[in-house]
Amino acid sequence: MKILSVTPVRVGESELARRRERYRRLSPPGVEVHLEPAGTGAPTELATHDDIAASTASVTGTLAAAGTDAHTLRMPDCVLDPGVPLTPDPSPTTTSRDACAPVVGMLRLTASHLVATGRPFGAVTRNPAIGQALAALLDAYGHGPWFAGVTTLDLDFDAVSDAAAWNDAVRGALDGFAARGVTTVINGCSAVDTQAPHPVRLVDPAETALRLLAAEGAA
Repeated sequence: MKILSVTPVRVGESELARRRERYRRLSPPGVEVHLEPAGTGAPTELATHDDIAASTASVTGTLAAAGTDAHTLRMPDCVLDPGVPLTPDPSPTTTSRDACAPVVGMLRLTASHLVATGRPFGAVTRNPAIGQALAALLDAYGHGPWFAGVTTLDLDFDAVSDAAAWNDAVRGALDGFAARGVTTVINGCSAVDTQAPHPVRLVDPAETALRLLAAEGAA
């Protein structure tokens, strides 16, 4: 299974290499993720609603103009599922091989799995703009009744690649969820290595999505 992905923001070469290595570590046997950098129209981070809109447009365009290599699936490198359709397209307008590959979203896969297995869940995100967009997307997916809300970590973009800073902030957020009786929380970033031992389960959406896709491919 070959998955085409694209970053939601413009990143430097070292960060792109880190994300590619992360996907190599997370990918189950038989799964390959080909991560491409965002186009020039993408923002440098998701700090505002306008940034999120620009990111969505950039990712959607990049996935639609996929290259010459055939891929099984297309999955954005973002928990906000940019470019993932809410409904099927009955009349696709492109005939490129990659563009015919279904577009799947890691948030949709992860949240749908949690709902299907009977687990209400919360989420943590880096800032309020991402948190609001994630909550709205879960509602659009029909998972609102299962969603216990978002806690924002109020972290700078650099924390995405700083596992220690991210996980230090996450522990306090998980304490808050635990006090409310929430036992499962989605980590609201696709590129963070979660290492926060806690009674509340912190779900890595990228790892979960790849695992679910690998199981489906083997079925």
